[in-house]
Amino acid sequence: MSASAGTGVFVLSLMSIPFCYLFNSLIYNNSAEAFSFAGCSAVLIISISARFMLKKKAPVDPLFYVFAVYAFLSVVNLIIGLEQDNIIDGFVTFYLREADPHINTAHGHMISYWDGCVHYLMYLVMIAAITWGDSYRAIGLYWVGSFLTRAIVYILGNAVGKYGTQVSPLFLLHILYVSVSVWVCFRIFSKRPTPDLQLSSVQEAERKSLLHRPLDLLFIIYLIPAFAFCIFRGLIVLDCSSDWCLAYTRQYEPYLKDPSAYAKIQMLVSMLYSGPYYIITLYGLMVPGCEWMTDLTLVHTGALAQAQFAHIGASLHTRTPFSYRVPAGGQSVFLLVNILYAVVPQALCYRCRSRPAFFLTPRPVKKTE
Repeated sequence: MSASAGTGVFVLSLMSIPFCYLFNSLIYNNSAEAFSFAGCSAVLIISISARFMLKKKAPVDPLFYVFAVYAFLSVVNLIIGLEQDNIIDGFVTFYLREADPHINTAHGHMISYWDGCVHYLMYLVMIAAITWGDSYRAIGLYWVGSFLTRAIVYILGNAVGKYGTQVSPLFLLHILYVSVSVWVCFRIFSKRPTPDLQLSSVQEAERKSLLHRPLDLLFIIYLIPAFAFCIFRGLIVLDCSSDWCLAYTRQYEPYLKDPSAYAKIQMLVSMLYSGPYYIITLYGLMVPGCEWMTDLTLVHTGALAQAQFAHIGASLHTRTPFSYRVPAGGQSVFLLVNILYAVVPQALCYRCRSRPAFFLTPRPVKKTE
C-alpha cells in the first residue's frame, strides 16, 4: 500500500486549523463571503485528501478512517487548549463561549492538551502502521487504556460535579464519540499478538528465580507502596476522617476535594481498577506463563499516564480555585510522588514488551515431515 494514504490523513488533520478559524469567523461575522469561502475550502481540501488516500489502493482496515477523523479532532482539541491559554485567539472563541462549561475547567483543559498531543501522535503512528501493513496492536492497547480512563472520568465527573445540571446537546456528540471508540477498543483487542520466541528462550527465562531477576524484584517492591497509595487517595475522596488523610489533603493535594469532582472520580476509578491491577501484577511477576501480562500492562500504563497528566496539571493549573491548588510548600513532594507514580509503570510496561519470554507459555515447535 502506498504511503500517500497516511500523508493525506496528516494533511487533512492540519486542515482543521484553517477550518476552525474560518468557521469561527463565519459565526461571528455572519457573512455570505465567509460561508462561501469556508465551504469551497472544505470541498477542495476533502477532494485533495481523498485523492491522496485513494490514489493507488484504499486501506481496507476500517480503523484507518476512524483514526483519520480522530486525528482531525485531536488538532481541534489542541487549538481549544491553546486558545484557553490565550496563546492564540479567534479560532474557537464561539465554541468556548457557548459549549459545556466542563471544557473550561482545569481538567477539561488538560485533556484537551493530552488529546491534541499524545492521542494525536498515537493516531498518526497507528495510521502509518496500517498504511505500511504493520501491527499496531501495542500502541492501540495503550490508547485503549488512555481513552477509557479519560472517558470514564470526564463523563462521570460531568454528571456528579458542580456542572452536572449544565449539560447541553453537544454532550450527545461526546457520547457518540465514546460509543464509536468502544467499538474501536473491541477491534483492537480482537487483533491477537504473534510472539516470535524460541522455546528454549522461554524455558530459560522461566527457570530464573526472582533473585536472578533484580529488575522484576524492584518492580515488586514498587507495586506494594503503589497499591497502598492508590487505596489511600481513594479513602481521602471518600471523606476518610483519619488525621493522615486530612493532613495529606491539606498539605499536598487539596485538589482531591475540588467540587468539579473529576479528581474524586479519578481516585475512585484508580482504587477500584488500579488496586486490583497491582495485586494481579505481583502474581504475574512471580509466576511464569502469565501471557495476559503484556496486554494488561499496556492498557493500565496508558490509563495511568493519562490520569496522572490530567491530575498533576489540574492540581497546579490557574483555572483551579486557589484554595484547591497544591500549596507552594508541598509542590516538590507532590510532583515527586505523582511523577514516580506515573513513570515507573511505563518502565514496567517496557520491560514486559521488550522481554516477554517469562510471561509466555512454552509451546513445542511442530515438526514438518
